[in-house]
Amino acid sequence: MLKESKIGEYKMPGLNLVIGDKDGKSYSKKLEDHSVLVGRKIGEQLKGEIIGISGYEFKITGGSNDAGFPMRHELNLTGKKIIYARKGVGIKTRYKGTYIRKTVAGNTVGQKTAQLNISVEKAGKKSLAEIFGKASAEQKEAKEEKGEGK
Repeated sequence: MLKESKIGEYKMPGLNLVIGDKDGKSYSKKLEDHSVLVGRKIGEQLKGEIIGISGYEFKITGGSNDAGFPMRHELNLTGKKIIYARKGVGIKTRYKGTYIRKTVAGNTVGQKTAQLNISVEKAGKKSLAEIFGKASAEQKEAKEEKGEGK
């Protein structure tokens, strides 16, 4: 018996969203189905309802693909490309002015995008700490002092 092979099919892995808040803290959210984000580019605005956080507006700031290559805003493609660069995202030079050949990902979210960095442009009514259940230690102490904690 021959087994049926599924050559050419690519199952989209989950997308890890890293949300940068204006207070400097970041929060992580895993999206199982990120087909609504495919085709979006670095610098685009997102409504929070798309990713399940209503009342917020976000901006795509970067990310990386499933192999860990960073996304660069000047490459208009979804795949990888080898570039020759002196500085920028994903480039570390040893000496000033030297160029490096480096593989990087394009600026468009695709099926193989594993991580997407977004920042808050417009905040909603609830803070992200409340939404993700990560209230700060100061807030927890204040609740315990008032007797609300127990």
